[in-house]
Amino acid sequence: MEKETGGRGVVLVSGGMDSAVTAALAREECNFLAFLHIRYGGRTQECEQRAFLALVERLFPDRFLLTDCPSLRDIGGSALTDRTIDIPEGSLDREGIPVTYVPFRNAHFLSVAVSWAEVLSCNRIYIGAVEEDSSGYPDCRRVFYDAFEQAARLGTASAGSSLTIRTPVIRMDKAQIVREGARLRVPFDHTWSCYRDGDKACGRCDSCLLRLRGFARAGIPDPLKYEIGSTWSHK
Repeated sequence: MEKETGGRGVVLVSGGMDSAVTAALAREECNFLAFLHIRYGGRTQECEQRAFLALVERLFPDRFLLTDCPSLRDIGGSALTDRTIDIPEGSLDREGIPVTYVPFRNAHFLSVAVSWAEVLSCNRIYIGAVEEDSSGYPDCRRVFYDAFEQAARLGTASAGSSLTIRTPVIRMDKAQIVREGARLRVPFDHTWSCYRDGDKACGRCDSCLLRLRGFARAGIPDPLKYEIGSTWSHK
């Protein structure tokens, strides 16, 4: 997608590395930028919120908002929202959709972003979804965002046909995202990727393994602290 500068955007910022790089890319493209963080009762909610607020301090959005989507916690069905479901040990060769998938989560997030975009007169929504090097979540595919974009255009009063949902890192793998973040001086030390909460990332879950492999392949040290150390030793 070609860059179009001068727009007004809402960025969904989870506090993870993908959304942080997406936010930095959006900063290059927009004259007005609003960061949106949605708490949904996940295991790592406090860690993600701290990361989001740190990114706000360093990337300087014009507006930011923290809000809640408690229905996802109440519905459950995911190891990220239901503590009776164990977080599995990480695997980069896993087939199928893992238990860490939160049912239709990104649709909930996008709905909130579209509503706020209408209020702020923004015509761009950015989300840091990754299709090429992800855990196989169905709501991280570009075909899903194309369909949601059309639905949002049909269902909004002010944004109408000008509304776009932008996924600038969706075709990148983690190494490419790390390199792009380094170019943009993204503060990776203030991001959180782990599926478990704690003072340090576990280094064992799917998300940690993807992150560690990405930094290793990019040839850039990961500044995050891990329980097992940050040296990539998996093939």
